[in-house]
Amino acid sequence: MIQKLERKKMVITGDYAAAYGGMISGAEVVAAYPITPQTLIVEDFATFVNDGITDAEFIMVESEHSAMSACIAAQAAGARTFTATSSQGLALMHEMLFIAASLRLPIVMPVVNRTVAAPIGIWCEYNDSMPQRDTGWMQMSCEDNQEVLDMVIMSYKIAENRDVLLPIMPCLDAFILSHTVEPVEAPSSDEVAQYLG
Repeated sequence: MIQKLERKKMVITGDYAAAYGGMISGAEVVAAYPITPQTLIVEDFATFVNDGITDAEFIMVESEHSAMSACIAAQAAGARTFTATSSQGLALMHEMLFIAASLRLPIVMPVVNRTVAAPIGIWCEYNDSMPQRDTGWMQMSCEDNQEVLDMVIMSYKIAENRDVLLPIMPCLDAFILSHTVEPVEAPSSDEVAQYLG
């Protein structure tokens, strides 16, 4: 359950937009492990929990593999789940991605696209999400921070549709969107609840 939130305009990063989208969509279980440049997504969600804006169960795990494992278990039990990752973190989840899709679990996981080593880099590239195309996950690329917020919300609507029932990774560019602030219009919690059902 989340607090009643009014429609508002914000100037926020793409990472904040992703976290806000997950929160306002009513994510009930969030499995979190940090990796640059995604770390702020789970940190912002942790702040929502700490401030009492949402009563989501926030689980600190020991790796990205564990984050996806926790989401799979929670989603299979009927909870709306959320996590996020980037780069090598997504690669570490690879084994579990097949399980989430094969079980038709509508998990939503924003991916902040960043180069995969070596040498270790932080530049925006898509060689983290592109190798995951055959895992059964839907992928959607966001152009700006408004799309990040909207796509996270829409991802729940699409993923939870009985004719779909597949996990989704909304993708956003590392640093270009993740850490850049842009004006974003957020719907109210009532509008999102009515939209998602």
